[in-house]
Amino acid sequence: MKDKEPCAEVHEGEDFRVHRRNLPHWEQHGSTYFVTFRSADGFRLSNEAKTVVLDAALFHAGKKYELFACAIMDDHVHLILRPLERADGPQFGLSEIMHSIKSYSAHKLQRLMGRRGKVWQSENYDRVVRNERDWLEKMNYVAGNPVRSGLADSPEDYPWLFVAESGE
Repeated sequence: MKDKEPCAEVHEGEDFRVHRRNLPHWEQHGSTYFVTFRSADGFRLSNEAKTVVLDAALFHAGKKYELFACAIMDDHVHLILRPLERADGPQFGLSEIMHSIKSYSAHKLQRLMGRRGKVWQSENYDRVVRNERDWLEKMNYVAGNPVRSGLADSPEDYPWLFVAESGE
């Protein structure tokens, strides 16, 4: 399975990095990202599990990244975030941020559900938010995902949705 192959570096510069596993991943200093990651092997998140994942995403918000929106769905998660600068210089990398969220939540979920094995697919889909139009489209997509999926009548009714009060 290609999922286990190491990342092949494509290009790295002072302000950006491009690498590829199965999907290309572009990181540019100061960028905002729309990120989606999925559960492994049809793993479905219970309401209690969704709370664990939301708490994991919120835990590092303001420390490693600015979190603009987060929706925890039955089998996937959407995030809109911007990495923050470290106290000692460079900004946190997107792969490091995703590892923090996925690793912490996976360990908690494995204990909660009394199971072993993969909780998340190892790779995530990430995309640089390019402009205001893209920003609004992604924010509306994340906020509306629980409604479109039939999980809530309105975004405000869905407890596993976070939207920051002030955005871009």
